Amino acid sequence: MNLREYSVFDIMGPVMIGPSSSHTAGAARLAKIARQIAGDDVKEVQFILYDSFANTYKGHGTDKALVAGIIGLDPDDERLPNSFELAKEQNISFSFVKSDKDASHPNTVRMIIKNNLGDVIEVLGSSIGGGNVVLKEINGMNVEFTGEYETLITKHIDKPGIIAMVTKVLSEHMINIAFMRVYRQLKGDMAIMVIESDQTIPEDVRVRIEHIDGIEKAIVVDSVIKHK
Repeated sequence: MNLREYSVFDIMGPVMIGPSSSHTAGAARLAKIARQIAGDDVKEVQFILYDSFANTYKGHGTDKALVAGIIGLDPDDERLPNSFELAKEQNISFSFVKSDKDASHPNTVRMIIKNNLGDVIEVLGSSIGGGNVVLKEINGMNVEFTGEYETLITKHIDKPGIIAMVTKVLSEHMINIAFMRVYRQLKGDMAIMVIESDQTIPEDVRVRIEHIDGIEKAIVVDSVIKHK
């Protein structure tokens, strides 16, 4: 994982509903990012918890934080302790499974999200301390981004010209790329591009990118960090 400079806020941890920045704030942020990747039409979520998350998720409020993120709440939202009831009001069902498998980080969760059309989106991420998170996998494809920046995610065919066309659109709208990575499993197969941006990516820009030939889907994930 690339190391970046951290502010005093990163070291001290975020403003949040407690008790733990890793187990509560980080969990809420992971789930909120997963919700944005999956879309608003969420019907059911299974949280598979690893290592420390699995051992302490009830006592540290990780379960309520994860559900809070799935319904779009921030870590400092006073409604977080009532997330179970709020999710039920939105007709979102949820369950927790403790995995006995090892993960790359002790505070790791796999979120299997089903929408009302029956589509399944699977997101894996870790809470790495101080409320900071790393997203590591989307639908079986390895990725890496933190949610610190506005993030564009594209699912596209691995072929020449796609990256150039996307960056051209961003450049035309004066959107600067902070970090960019492209992931694929096989040459010429489906790939995922992750672009972390210094600016907000408007909806019309996202739509224009999604209409590029060879791009199946384009998603914008809002920054989960309120301070810079």
